[in-house]
Amino acid sequence: MPLVLPLALLLGLACLLLLASPYPYLAPLALPALAGLALLYRKPVWGLLVLVALVPFEGLFAAAGGGGGVTANKLLGLALIAIAGLQLLLRQLPAQRLRSNLWPVLLAFLACYLLSLAFSSDLGLSLQHLRQFAVGLVLFALSVLLGRDLDLPALARAVVLSVASTCVVALASASHQPDGRAIGLLSDPNYFALLLSVAFPLALLLTLRAPRWPPRLFWLAQLVLLLAALGRTGSRSGLLVVLLTAAIAAWHYRDGVKHLLTRHLGWLILALAIVLPLSPALLPESFIQRLEVLTSLKSGVKSHADNSLARRSAYLVVGGEIIAEHPLLGSGPGTFPLHFARTGYAIAFANQPIPTQLFREAHNTYLSMFSEIGLPGGLLFAGLLLLGLRNCQVARRHWLSRGDPERAALATHFGLSCLALACFLFFLSVPSHKYLWVMLGITSVLRLQADDDAAGARS
Repeated sequence: MPLVLPLALLLGLACLLLLASPYPYLAPLALPALAGLALLYRKPVWGLLVLVALVPFEGLFAAAGGGGGVTANKLLGLALIAIAGLQLLLRQLPAQRLRSNLWPVLLAFLACYLLSLAFSSDLGLSLQHLRQFAVGLVLFALSVLLGRDLDLPALARAVVLSVASTCVVALASASHQPDGRAIGLLSDPNYFALLLSVAFPLALLLTLRAPRWPPRLFWLAQLVLLLAALGRTGSRSGLLVVLLTAAIAAWHYRDGVKHLLTRHLGWLILALAIVLPLSPALLPESFIQRLEVLTSLKSGVKSHADNSLARRSAYLVVGGEIIAEHPLLGSGPGTFPLHFARTGYAIAFANQPIPTQLFREAHNTYLSMFSEIGLPGGLLFAGLLLLGLRNCQVARRHWLSRGDPERAALATHFGLSCLALACFLFFLSVPSHKYLWVMLGITSVLRLQADDDAAGARS
C-alpha cells in the first residue's frame, strides 16, 4: 500500500511526458511499461533471457529504428542495467555474485585496449568501437551477476527457438536474396551462420535430453530446421564449425553411440545410403560450387576462382603489416578498415568505386585484435576464450565424477556453443557479439557451480 501513491505519481508523470513528446501515441503504453519494469525488478534474470532471445531479430529492430534510434532491445538493456545496479547498491544482489576467474584476464585485456585507444591512429573510429565493445562487457557482467538464477535449459530453449523462428524466414526468402544465400533477419549470411552454429549444440542437447518422444520430436524438428537453414546460407565456415561440434558431441556420448551402432547398424547404413547421394541435390548449387573451390587450394588462392578466399588472404597480408608496424599497442581499436582502405587490395576487391566499398573488416576477430590492440592484447583475448572453454571442461569432469550426467551435459553443450563461437571468430570480426560475452559469463557460472559443489563435498 505505501507504494501505491508513488507509483501513481510516476505513472501520471510518464503519461504527461509522453503526451508532451513528439510521440503522444505512446502514452497508453506507460501502464504496461511500468508493469514490465516492476516484473523486471522482481525477476531481472528474465530480462537477460529476453535480451538473448532478441539477438536473431536485431536486423529487424535496426531497420525499425532507422539504424541508430531507440529500439526495444536497447530500452530493455538500459532498464536491466539500471535495475541490476540499483539492486547491487541496495545489496539485494550480493557483490560476491560478480566473482569470476575470467576477471583478471579480462581486466588485463581492457588495460591493453585502453592503452591502444589512447594511441589510436583514428580516435573517432576507436571510440565508436569502444561504444560497441562496451555492450558486450555489460552483458558479460550481467551474465555473471544473474547467472546463478538462470535456468540453463530455459536459456537453451530461448536461443534455439529464437534462431529457429528466423530460419523459417530465411528458407522462405533465400531465393530472393543476393546469390540466393539465406541471411535470416540479418544482413550477412555468415553472421546468420554464426547464430545457427551456436544454436546447433543447444538444439542437440534439448533433443537428447527430452523426457518423452513428443518433445523430442519437436526439438528434432528445430534441429533439422537449423541444419536446413545452414545449408541455405552457403557458409563453408558454418559447415566446418557444425561438423566439429557434432564430432565432439559424438565423443561425449560415445557409449550411447556404440550402443546405437550395435543395435541399429543396419538402419544407419540404410539412412546413409539414402542421404549421402541426395545431399548434393538438397544443397544449393552455389554452395556446392563454393565447396568445390576448396579442393583447388593446393595450387594457391586464385581470385578468379573464389573472390572471398582471395579477400581473406589480402586481410592476412594487411594485418601482418599492421602487426609488424605496431606490435605492442596496435593501430587502435576499430582501425583495420582504415588501414585496409589505404592499400591497393581495397581498390582491387571493391565491388563499386565508392568509398564505402573500400573499408572492409578483417573477417577474423583474432587478426583484428592482434593488429588493432597489439600482440599482448591479442594474446589476452585468446586466453580469455581458452579459459572460458577450460571452465566448461572442468565443470564437465566434475559432474561426471559426481555421477550427474544432466549437469555434465549442460556443461558439455554450452561449452560446444562457446567453442563454436571461438572457431567462428576466425571467419568474422565480431568482438562485441552478444552471444560471445553471454556465453563467457555462462562458462564462468558453470565453473563456480562445480567448484562450490566440490568444496561442499570436501567439507
